[in-house]
Amino acid sequence: MKIGIAGLGLIGGSMAKAFKFHTENEVYGCDTDEASFKRAVLVGAVDGRLDESTIPDCDVIIVALYPKAAVEYICSNAQFIKKGAVVVDCCGVKQYVCAPCFEVAKKHGFEFYGGHPMAGTQFSGFAAARENLFNGASMIIVPEDTDDIFKLDYVKSIFTSVGFKNITITDAATHDRMIAYTSQLAHVVSNAYVKSPNAQVHKGFSAGSFKDLTRVARLNETMWTELFLENADFLAEEIDRIADELKKYSHAIKSRDAETLCALLKEGSIAKENSEK
Repeated sequence: MKIGIAGLGLIGGSMAKAFKFHTENEVYGCDTDEASFKRAVLVGAVDGRLDESTIPDCDVIIVALYPKAAVEYICSNAQFIKKGAVVVDCCGVKQYVCAPCFEVAKKHGFEFYGGHPMAGTQFSGFAAARENLFNGASMIIVPEDTDDIFKLDYVKSIFTSVGFKNITITDAATHDRMIAYTSQLAHVVSNAYVKSPNAQVHKGFSAGSFKDLTRVARLNETMWTELFLENADFLAEEIDRIADELKKYSHAIKSRDAETLCALLKEGSIAKENSEK
């Protein structure tokens, strides 16, 4: 099988390495950063360049670009993608990407699936790519419909072959609502948390809880700005909700209201317990 990968950053580069080093597939890649492409060739992660001459040969094309660039890439190259080929994006928002890509796929006769690999690090670029990044990870797949279970099984097999353990099938709106909570809100809170002056003088006073809460504070601001704004409604709702909850804690502490504070803490503890069931 021939696999094309557009975008050789952390996710795309890791996909290239995983498919090349752990399967029998040919891999073609491209990136706007020529140095990343050359490095991918040098380490053997790709067999050649993904372009107008090789796109028609690909059975699977994975688009690991920012959302706007992903939609642009798929739409501008749709004429070269062979009928029946599977195209999957790796963006962190799905409604923005899926709507136009479902339409162009139908028009040109290839299969488009929204995708979101639930794996990553705080680092970016091909230099941070790892062939085992997806081992044991979850992959979210957003099909236009779920009528053809054989096609879905085929798409699942593509990703389990490179280490993904759990495959979640959902729709674009559900994905975006859940990701606003499980991923995007965590990045916002972490990024805001380290803006305290005490973040600069915490050494000797911090342990695991500080590390856990600040792990994703360092981020690619350009990418996350795009992701946040393309999921603005769901994310703003989550930010407002946590802000309202924090105000309850603040009010109870300022008023020295032990009963209310204890109740709030117990509610949170129970909520955590229930979320793990």
